[in-house]
Amino acid sequence: MTEIAMKPQVYIETTIPSAYHETRTEPEMIAKREWTRRWWDDCGPDYEMVTSGAVIDELMRGEYPHQANALQLTSQLTLLKIDEAIADIAQSYIDHQVMPVDPTGDALHLAVASYYRCDFLVTWNCRHLANANKFAHIRRINAMLGLFVPTLVTPLELLGEAP
Repeated sequence: MTEIAMKPQVYIETTIPSAYHETRTEPEMIAKREWTRRWWDDCGPDYEMVTSGAVIDELMRGEYPHQANALQLTSQLTLLKIDEAIADIAQSYIDHQVMPVDPTGDALHLAVASYYRCDFLVTWNCRHLANANKFAHIRRINAMLGLFVPTLVTPLELLGEAP
């Protein structure tokens, strides 16, 4: 009997489609754009890429260059449903001071990725999400809640690491 290998599931957070279409010329922004594009274009097919309505909502806020392109990039992804259980998880992150007080932001992205047992949450948000100094706290809260802990990474960390 042949086993079918499942692709690792990756939750795409808002900063990824934004970085893919970044137009700023500072060296850091150029590097993020290039690493994001290289990961998305070269390694993306090796993953099951998913996102949520929270990402779409964030991308739709305001007006900025290449907004339509960022939204188009997410249109090919599977949308994970956000329900009351996920909202409760996000509130727990806020209550335990793991994430900033914004139930529609970072806490919600982490809640979705944890609830759906995503292997990775890919982000350029290194302050609140892809932050090694916060990971132990996130792991403790998820253990307390009985949740899976996704690996929180940047695209650069996944370059060349596809299964």
